[in-house]
Order: sequence, then C-alpha cells, then structure tokens
Amino acid sequence: MMKEECLICGAPLKYLKEELSMECAICHKKINSRTCCEKGHFVCDACHTNGMDSLIGMCLGEFSKDPIAILEKMMSMPFCHMHGPEHHVMVGAALLTAYHNAGGKINLESALYEMYRRGKQVPGGACGFWGACGAGISVGIYASILTCSTPLSQNTWGYSNQLTSRALNKIGEIGGPRCCKRDSYLAVIEAVQFTENTFGVTMERSIIRCSRSERNKHCIKGRCPFYGG
Repeated sequence: MMKEECLICGAPLKYLKEELSMECAICHKKINSRTCCEKGHFVCDACHTNGMDSLIGMCLGEFSKDPIAILEKMMSMPFCHMHGPEHHVMVGAALLTAYHNAGGKINLESALYEMYRRGKQVPGGACGFWGACGAGISVGIYASILTCSTPLSQNTWGYSNQLTSRALNKIGEIGGPRCCKRDSYLAVIEAVQFTENTFGVTMERSIIRCSRSERNKHCIKGRCPFYGG
C-alpha cells in the first residue's frame, strides 16, 4: 500500500516556513526538517526509504529495455510510497538498467550502486524548497554516471546539465502541486529521447496511463498528461 501522507498515523503533511530540529518517529534521530504531519510526526528520509536497496537486485535481474516498465515495477515494490525521495534513486536506476539492456556499455552493478548513493543525497521536498525536482536531478545523475563526468569534464559536464534542464523544464511546465509519479514519468521520457540523440542508444518506451491518481489527493487530473480518468 502506498501511503501518501504520514507513515505513522496517515494525517496530512504540512510544510513549515523554516527548518526545525525534529525527532524521527521511527529511528528517533534528531534531524533538521521543514516537514511533519498535522499531528507532529516526523519521518526522516532514511526511514521513509527503508528497503529501497532491494531495487538493485531487481534491476540486475531485469531484461527490459523500457525504463517506464522498469519504473512501474519499482513503484509497485513495498518500499515505494505515493510520494517521497525514493523516486530520486528510482528514475536514474530504471534508466541505467534499460540503457544496459538496450546495448549500452556500462557496468550495471557498479552504476546502480553509485546511483543509489548519489540519489539518496537529494532530500525529500527538493522540488519545492530547492526549485529542482529530484526526478529531474536523477536523470542528470544518470547521465553523469554514464559518461563518468566530473566537475572538470568538458562535453560530458554539459550533457548531464542539459538533460537535467530539459527534464526540469517539462516538469515545471505542468506546474504543481508535486506528484512524484508524474514527475518521474516526465523525466524518464526526456531522458529516453536525449539518450538516443546524444549517446546513440535506443531504449523502448511504453505508453503511460496513470493507475494511481485515486491515491493522490492532490492529483491535478486533466492537467496531467498521464491522467487515466
């Protein structure tokens, strides 16, 4: 079951104007955050994404060349919620897997572990508080890993930033409120086209029709290109 709101009590989340020191209701660590539920429960990103490491094994056993199909499998795994920072890893991991299966030359296992490490550093709420959706950042990480890019790289430095920019532009054109599913789909679509044009690897892409809108009380319905009605 994908919970949209508080993982402890199901109450709606609220976003504060400034960070406060909060104790995670699960691991009891104190962390600065702007997010808690209306009853005061706070769950840190580490606890929110507990079990996410299982996606690495799933990806290593996957043969699909379609990152959307791979992403859908991840979204149905027990660790994945309706919204959350797990999407910051899942988007890039699905793309790396499909890229490899489509003939791209990468060491998939090491690439997935690197995606997991980097993606987990992008916090929940980055879309609103940083102005950069984590799904969009995830495709930039994907491109950076593919090209072994560093801050001192030349063309490859540009590729990862261009892809992030394209994904964020598509996400921003739709507008808010956020939906981690919608934004993940948009980011993957941009990455599939960019990968073919830039790296010459053609992945497959299934037609997207959202099956989760009823679980998202902030669903924008007809404004979403994937709304299933």
